[in-house]
Amino acid sequence: MPANRNALIRYKTIDTCLQNRHRKWTLEDLIESVSEALYEYEGIRKGISKRSIQADIQMMRSEKLGYEAPIIVIDKKYYTYEDPNFSITKTPLTSADVSRMNEALDMLKQFKGFSHFNQLSEVINKLEEHIYSNKEKRNSVIDFEKNENLKGLEYLDDIYQSILQKKAIYLNYRSFKAQQARQFYFHVWWLKEFKNRWFAVGVRHKHDVITTLALDRILDLKIDADTPYIENLKYSPELYYYHVIGATVSHNVRASKVRIRVSSLHAPYIETKPLHHSQQVVERSNTGIIIEIKVQLNFELEKELLGFGEGLEVLEPAILRKTMQKRLERASEQYK
Repeated sequence: MPANRNALIRYKTIDTCLQNRHRKWTLEDLIESVSEALYEYEGIRKGISKRSIQADIQMMRSEKLGYEAPIIVIDKKYYTYEDPNFSITKTPLTSADVSRMNEALDMLKQFKGFSHFNQLSEVINKLEEHIYSNKEKRNSVIDFEKNENLKGLEYLDDIYQSILQKKAIYLNYRSFKAQQARQFYFHVWWLKEFKNRWFAVGVRHKHDVITTLALDRILDLKIDADTPYIENLKYSPELYYYHVIGATVSHNVRASKVRIRVSSLHAPYIETKPLHHSQQVVERSNTGIIIEIKVQLNFELEKELLGFGEGLEVLEPAILRKTMQKRLERASEQYK
């Protein structure tokens, strides 16, 4: 594949010129055509050098890009294709090309629920068909985490559009703890994804406290154009979640220094995939490591730590250690 966009423009322009058999192409003609194309597509005014065009021709002739273009010189002056039907656009896809395109397709397929990706689905299907018609079908080499049956994804695009259009939404929402659903206006500031679940973050109408709503608890919604939208003029998601694991932020709770002993078996996993960006190793021994992170104490943190089972031990703060102890004791009781 070409190294960059400018190179692709140069190769494609040379290819177009050499396909035109009604004209004899000198090196100066190719330089002029490529310079015009670079100005038209990229606004580059300085043109292109003779040496660069000669290097491009050599690159097109070579196997490096998979073109192997049969470019010949007639009368030591005029450039053309020896095969009048040749074009780099007709070059079969290489194995490397197919691999990269398949990986790109696999990645695109993960973005579901957004309308602009629905519009691209036909393009993706055609591209996929073209790839498989050139090479044998193979299994995906990248497997993304996904949950096809996740509730609430049908509301993802409406919420996304409400943010772009700066419009409030009217929700019918029932939290896990509530016995009945409630209806209210909500002003979404951003969407948050965590552990394959989506959340809408913003403020309720006539409230100034940031609220996080799970999309899988929404029963119904509609965009409301009549309610004045409350804009986010203060917060950025990066800073908002700076001291948090997960999607839940407590506005009146400071981050705590959490010290954790990790067994030697689990230490490599914790070190290569840190629990939080603040993580640092404060002690090493034959039995494992002790790490520190600075985060708010919340339910997501507890779930993350519980996932390691006997592989780690919370040393401090005492309140988190006691919470973890009670959770593990209750879990242990269920297996007796």
